[in-house]
Amino acid sequence: MHLRFSDTDEAFRREIAGWLKANLCGEFAALKGRGGPGDEHALFDERLAWEQKLGAAGWTCVGWPKECGGRGLSVSQQVIYFEEYARAGGPGRVGHIGEGLAGPTILAFGTEEQKKRFLPGIVSGKEIWCQGYSEPNAGSDLANVQTRAELQGDEWVINGQKIWTSGAQGSDWCFVVCRTDPNSSRHNGLAYLLVPMKQNGVTVRPIDQMTGDSEFSEVFFDNARTAANNIVGKPGEGWKVAMGTLAFERGVSTLGQQMLFQNELDQIIAIAKKNGKAQDPVMRQRIADAWIGLRLQRYNALRTLSAEQTGDVSREAMITKIFWATWHRNLGKLAMDVLGAESEIADGAPYALTGLQRMFLFTRSDTIYAGSNQIQRNIISERALGMPREPRPA
Repeated sequence: MHLRFSDTDEAFRREIAGWLKANLCGEFAALKGRGGPGDEHALFDERLAWEQKLGAAGWTCVGWPKECGGRGLSVSQQVIYFEEYARAGGPGRVGHIGEGLAGPTILAFGTEEQKKRFLPGIVSGKEIWCQGYSEPNAGSDLANVQTRAELQGDEWVINGQKIWTSGAQGSDWCFVVCRTDPNSSRHNGLAYLLVPMKQNGVTVRPIDQMTGDSEFSEVFFDNARTAANNIVGKPGEGWKVAMGTLAFERGVSTLGQQMLFQNELDQIIAIAKKNGKAQDPVMRQRIADAWIGLRLQRYNALRTLSAEQTGDVSREAMITKIFWATWHRNLGKLAMDVLGAESEIADGAPYALTGLQRMFLFTRSDTIYAGSNQIQRNIISERALGMPREPRPA
């Protein structure tokens, strides 16, 4: 596990911090701190313009190989990039699913033709992606997907429904896990397709959340089409490719997520000092526990990143989601307890919420989306610990 940065790394830190200070201002100043969890719908057009500014300056996809449009940065410098971006209050990236999930998957499993077609749009910020995994009866149990795709001539014809699709309203493309073998079940017979969103066969229906936002959507495919060569891997390899995508989800950007958590914790600590809650020994211990939990996340992330990069989900990575989700949910509770009675009052009707109020409401979902805590425990027990799978009831 590498915990120190070299002089070259620190020089790079000054470079990216300086660029952010010089550019996250003027027309982009209002974007600071916006667009994070629970706020992902905010200022979309402005954040899209920011994404393209990052792309034009070479500050997207920084870990990708140079020949694919990236900077080819080392892991340590990628960590610094995400840390400094969060420290500067950089807005939520509208291109993060393309950069963090679709792009690395295409790099690892895609054809040269697919790399030439799709990677430049991600790097430039001109093509936005969403993820078509969960379905009404296949959320955490992804292997139960029922969306079908049939090869007709030189096109795949797709029918089915996805749900909890982040950013679907503004996306140009979706990577869709679907079933190409109608006689298959569970992990078998799946395919990983790249599907254009802006076509007559795709309907996006936003889902209203208790925060008042609609960053998730239902997506309906009704004879939607995509080219036959827009399949990543071969028919039947969809599960393998999908699991590769999830491995990338636990990559370097988790350090940036932790910096956002640090910003939230710093805000909570400042309020506790101001209103006297920091004098309460029980509250002070809860704050200390939150601080320790965040450090544990950082060290585990560094340990994961220091391991050999095989594309598989390591044991260290398997505990990441359940740990941060539970920690962040508890941080939301801590924020409300520090605020006290003030946490019950909104600035206006119906959803004029402060940042911490919105954070608290959104953290209720942390232990559900992207694999519920129950599913995470099953994954850890079966794949990390090698425990036998409990038989399904007859």
